[in-house]
Amino acid sequence: MTRRPILSDPRMPVVSGVLLATVAVGEAIAHAATSGALLQQATVHALLALATTLPLAVLRPGAAALASTMATVLSLSLFHTLTIAGACALLMSLYRLASALWLSLVLSTPYLVLALTGPRPTSSEVAFLTASLAALAPAVALTGLARRAQSEARIHIAAREAVAGTLIEHTARGERARIARELHDVVAHHISMLAVQAETARLTTPGMPAAGAERLSAIGDTARDALTEMRRLLGVLREDTGPATADLRPQPGVGQLIELLDESRDVSGTTARLIFRGPLVPLDPGVELAAYRIVQEALTNARRHAPGAAVDVEVHYTADALHLRIRDNGPGPDSADAATGHGLLGMRERAAAVGGELRAGAASGTGFLVQARLPTKTETSR
Repeated sequence: MTRRPILSDPRMPVVSGVLLATVAVGEAIAHAATSGALLQQATVHALLALATTLPLAVLRPGAAALASTMATVLSLSLFHTLTIAGACALLMSLYRLASALWLSLVLSTPYLVLALTGPRPTSSEVAFLTASLAALAPAVALTGLARRAQSEARIHIAAREAVAGTLIEHTARGERARIARELHDVVAHHISMLAVQAETARLTTPGMPAAGAERLSAIGDTARDALTEMRRLLGVLREDTGPATADLRPQPGVGQLIELLDESRDVSGTTARLIFRGPLVPLDPGVELAAYRIVQEALTNARRHAPGAAVDVEVHYTADALHLRIRDNGPGPDSADAATGHGLLGMRERAAAVGGELRAGAASGTGFLVQARLPTKTETSR
């Protein structure tokens, strides 16, 4: 727990003002008794002692400093007297006046004037107090201002550190999300495929020795355990999702586009054609997944922005790239704000992640067209 400085405690001025007022009145009475002053004179000195100390306890910093200064100047210039408690209360008032530099300097000036040109005090004690105030009042006022400036600087530094920490946290979250996508799209795919292939080999290989079948079963179990741990890791990396559950199915690819279009026809009740061109070429798992997700998002956009429109999906294999062309015969982007939506942004990111590119916009004549070019192999698989 951090400790608050004593001078910053809000109760300190009240307690100090009352104590100093009591001491000042005692000083005034004692001085009157030793000097043989009349009762009327002693009463005036006691009232001046209260006037120099009580403002610290009952008034705000600016008003307290002004009242104490006026009472102190009056006591020194007219009655040539001042209590030590009154001088302490004045210095405390000037220290608390940390909000206005000009007022602090103005209220510190009279004591220097009194020390140099004022009437000669009747006692060495009053002369010492006057000289002390002339030296200490400006110093105390400037010390209070420096304390306030230091406090504000600490607040600004803390605010900057908080902003910097927030930016770092957001950056870290974005990087965790990127890593989670990479792990989910590529690594988890390979692990799940390993589990499926091991199980398939165990069940379909004729005449396999029992030891070999047991080892394949162990490989499948190990792959499934690794995939389970991978899902848990993804749940840690992606704080915005709930607990991940193990899914041993391979990641979707071009081979699952037939099921995807069947599902789209069932959902929308409209025509959706899938057209393959060119000889099939083995694709990297990341490219397979990117192609599937791009077609999936394009179909979703068509259902959302052009309900009832027919959709053609063309998959064209070439030697170095996979070309996707998804077109609907709807009204086009004028009635569908797809051109600036998050769906297109996600598709472009998918394509760029595997080294490809994607374009989208109005089709010739009518409708909306999405075209993507994905390299046959990504840089990481070469």
